[in-house]
Amino acid sequence: MLSQSIIDRIDRITSDFKISFGQLNEEQLNFKPNSKIWSISQNIDHLIIINESYYPIFEQIQEGKYSAPLHSKLGFAVNFFGRIILQSVRPDRKHKIKTFPIWEPSISIVSDSLNHFIEHQESLKNQIKNLEQYLGKKIAIHSPANKKIVYTIDKALDIICTHEERHLVQANELKEGYLSKQNR
Repeated sequence: MLSQSIIDRIDRITSDFKISFGQLNEEQLNFKPNSKIWSISQNIDHLIIINESYYPIFEQIQEGKYSAPLHSKLGFAVNFFGRIILQSVRPDRKHKIKTFPIWEPSISIVSDSLNHFIEHQESLKNQIKNLEQYLGKKIAIHSPANKKIVYTIDKALDIICTHEERHLVQANELKEGYLSKQNR
């Protein structure tokens, strides 16, 4: 089952989020060192928004209604975009990347973000289980943010998980910053 390794990865990420942020209160989760940096809750909100933006595509595939862009038939384009996007969301980020406007988190205080994330992860796992028969078949989809960007479903799931890992690192950096500020 190809989906099981992805589901195991999501379970690990979810557990890491619980361990890292489960003891924080709303003030700590919403702490922002400045207006240009997202809080832990905003990082979590951003992940949920991005992941759920894939759901309509996943559902169209399952219903046999998905129409891939013409250039998704070009294997080199699918491989190129998949590789580039995956590289851009790696946790060992050296450069900050601006997200597409449709994926920006709420600018207000986000309540109960961690619990919402945990529930979301269960929903994401269900989406992945429903895609099992399509995995490993090099089926290309477009990015929910830009139809010109194409990659395989398998790569999309790798991107989703890697992106979650990236924001886990980023959120942990915020947590450390908040705690060190409080200990001064």
